[in-house]
Amino acid sequence: MRTLICGSLAYDTIMVFEGRFKDQILPTQVHILNVSFLVPAMRRDFGGTAGNIAYNLNLLGGTPVIMAAVGGDAAPYLARIDALGIDARHVITVPDAFTAQCFITTDLDDNQITAFHPGAMSHSPTNHVADVPDVNLAIIAPDSRDGMIQHARELASAHIPFIFDPGQGLPMFSGSELMEFIDMADYVTVNEYEARMLADRTQRTFEQLAESVKALIVTQGGLGSTIYARDGTHIIPSVKPERIADPTGCGDAYRGGLLHGLSQDMDWETTGRLASTMGALKIAHAGPQNHEPSRDRIAGVFAKTFGYNPW
Repeated sequence: MRTLICGSLAYDTIMVFEGRFKDQILPTQVHILNVSFLVPAMRRDFGGTAGNIAYNLNLLGGTPVIMAAVGGDAAPYLARIDALGIDARHVITVPDAFTAQCFITTDLDDNQITAFHPGAMSHSPTNHVADVPDVNLAIIAPDSRDGMIQHARELASAHIPFIFDPGQGLPMFSGSELMEFIDMADYVTVNEYEARMLADRTQRTFEQLAESVKALIVTQGGLGSTIYARDGTHIIPSVKPERIADPTGCGDAYRGGLLHGLSQDMDWETTGRLASTMGALKIAHAGPQNHEPSRDRIAGVFAKTFGYNPW
């Protein structure tokens, strides 16, 4: 089953300040803030919601198709996608723009200062769902505002089931706009904080939101996740990771597992557990796309935790 992944491709630049922000910022002088942080450690990762989700679905043996927009600096990323065997024919290149960039500086207390440049991502409405043949499932992940709205409407018009995953893009939309997404979508997935914001903006309870879709999936980090489905509420435990290296991209890894479970008609318990397994495998590695488990490795971790093979 070909799965359309609508979202962003981005470069993530992660820097570590070997001190504490609070020691460098004078609370009484924030109105004239002018600070500089020495960051001896830095790495650059391939990221973005579409890239991360597609990467994890590909690990599971799925067939992701990425729909995104990148800039003239995207050659290394596109070469990587091609090497992974992921369909990127619907990734458009905007030569005079940068690929979306996220710059994150972390201090010794794990506080973060983040700057995000959308760049070519704002051109995502140039892509159209009708141009992608043989798609049976899709996800609308954080992207440009106009792109998310357009692609959701196109998927609904084409009767292609999809997950609405507003993520960090949720604040861009009003309550009525969010309800339009929910009414068009078959599934909604959010983390616990986003779920509360979604309920607040739409003036709906979790249960009311769940009644509008086939399932509302709420992730809760190390506490696991809850799936509010039509056949009942499923409490999905977290999978114990080998180590905790970096949570960046864990939500996208979970969504890769979610899409695979849906594409394979797995029951909600197995789908949620597979998604949880993918999150645990990712968190043991720095960066959103640096874990490389085989399907056998994924199945082994799943079976060790839950007592059966997901396949």
